[in-house]
Amino acid sequence: MRVLFAGLSTPGHLHPMIPLAAALRADGHDVRFAAGEGAHPVLLANGLAPFSPGFAVHEIYAEDIADDLRRLAPDLVVAGWGVPGVAEAATGIRTIWHGFGRLYPEGIGMVRPTGTGLPHIDICPPSLQDKDFLAESRVPMRPTGLPDPAPVPDLTGTDDDAGSIIYLTLGTVFGTPGLLTTAIAALSPLAARLVVAAGRVPPADLGPLPPNTTAHTWLPQDAVIGHADLVVHHAGSGTTLGALAAGVPQLLLPQGADQFANAEALTAAGAARTVTPDTPDTPDTLDTIAEAARALLRSDDHRAAARALAAEIAAMPSPAEVARALV
Repeated sequence: MRVLFAGLSTPGHLHPMIPLAAALRADGHDVRFAAGEGAHPVLLANGLAPFSPGFAVHEIYAEDIADDLRRLAPDLVVAGWGVPGVAEAATGIRTIWHGFGRLYPEGIGMVRPTGTGLPHIDICPPSLQDKDFLAESRVPMRPTGLPDPAPVPDLTGTDDDAGSIIYLTLGTVFGTPGLLTTAIAALSPLAARLVVAAGRVPPADLGPLPPNTTAHTWLPQDAVIGHADLVVHHAGSGTTLGALAAGVPQLLLPQGADQFANAEALTAAGAARTVTPDTPDTPDTLDTIAEAARALLRSDDHRAAARALAAEIAAMPSPAEVARALV
């Protein structure tokens, strides 16, 4: 079977699609992946064959992909939610959407891929998914992280260290030095080790760090979350699902896009608390973040809710199972 995947080149949209593409390739299918050149290294690292359709750099429009659809003549097109032009151009070819988490709300600058009659690969556990979206044709699939060769920092600690580990990240798009330094100032006084993935913010821009805090540009997130007692982040879909799969409570600092909707759903489920830092450098914000983190580290109820969602995710079909079902 010839399968054409197409997605945005940003990690939050692209990475959730790779496990299914890799599973289809492992089963012997001819898999090609259309994405901007910035995404090609991670696709190649996962054994996939990337190309850039037309003049696409980030998004893919109907006119970008039309010639490639004719050239490759795929039996199946898997279109990421962020590239509606692919589904538009693939008329007459079996096409399925691929989600990256909870369905995003209206008004965030992206077309919602609903009401098209096409089915969706849905990696969000049903209990967290948008209730109206559950009426769409869906193929559940367990969210799965990617192999990451980056070294994991030593998180074993010593007998003198506090027992808890807090992982802080604001993702690859929304992180700013101001909010990161505010979060570090709020979290570092707690009896815990603080591990920071600064993303696009150079760690040097964070200034001097407390003794219990280490900052890194990039970390193998799934491995670090596996050691964490609390994940503090921006409520992006990738980190949200990664922490849920590990059964770890979350403190959410949403900034934009779909993050507020994600935070609302996860807080309602009891697995998280949310702080919206409109003025991140005020003493009130520092106290609010610190108190929320302290409560989450102490709460059996939040941890039990996170573990219940982890069990729900573990029961979802694997990418390999979904690959066989698609055939």
